This record gives sequence, structure tokens and C-alpha cells, in this order.
Amino acid sequence: MYFDTSYIAKFYFNEPESPRVRELARKADAIHSSLWALAEFHAVLHRRMREAALSRSDARELALLFSKHIEDGLWNLIPVNEALLRRTSALMVSGPHDLFIRTADAVHLTTAHEIGERTVWTNDRHMLSAAAYFGLTGQSV
Repeated sequence: MYFDTSYIAKFYFNEPESPRVRELARKADAIHSSLWALAEFHAVLHRRMREAALSRSDARELALLFSKHIEDGLWNLIPVNEALLRRTSALMVSGPHDLFIRTADAVHLTTAHEIGERTVWTNDRHMLSAAAYFGLTGQSV
């Protein structure tokens, strides 16, 4: 199973879809994501602090919990290397003119494809619509 960062974040925050995302995580044999999610998750924490939706101490606690979950194997983060970024770049440049794709989403989609996943879980509407171009099915709870 492949989660993008938005689904990883939903695991930690109480949002409308969070219980279903947590249930997916509990049922999965393994959950993969890109190592890119490491920086993105901390950006989510920062954004929530900036918006006054999260205290600094709660952000630190969640960051530590996220790190522990990585160490425990809940999140299997796939390294981002030059070959992956070159493949991502080539796919972005050769994409159809109406493809709306952001860099982070393209990295996630390329990573999922490269490790043999066929489905990516996200609530990002742009990523869901771009998944097919990357040879994937986008799913949302």
C-alpha cells in the first residue's frame, strides 16, 4: 500500500477521513511512501503551527512519534535518489499539456510506480487525476 504525505498526516490528525485512513493503515501488510514525505510531514506540522492549529510542543511530540513510527516500520520510506528524480523529470516533461502535476506529487507517483505499487492513496485531487498518467490508480477513502 502506498500513502502520500497527506494520508500520513491524516493518520496523526483528527480530520473527517482520519478514522478510515487509520483503519487502512491497520489492515495493511506494509505502507510505503517516498522519503520526500519526511520533509513534507514536518512542513505540515509547521503550517499547522503557523495557523495556530498546533502548539510547538504538540508539533514536537508528533514529530517524535512520526520518527518512532518510521523506526518501528509503520512507514517504509523509499529513498529519493538521482535516478528517481531523473525518471520523475522525464515523466513531467513528456506529460500531456493539460496534466496538472506538482513536483512532490510527481515524486510520490514515480516512487509508487518504481516500487511496483499499482494504487496510491491520497485525498489530493490533482494527484488523483494525474495517477493514471504514471500508470497508477488513485484511491481515496
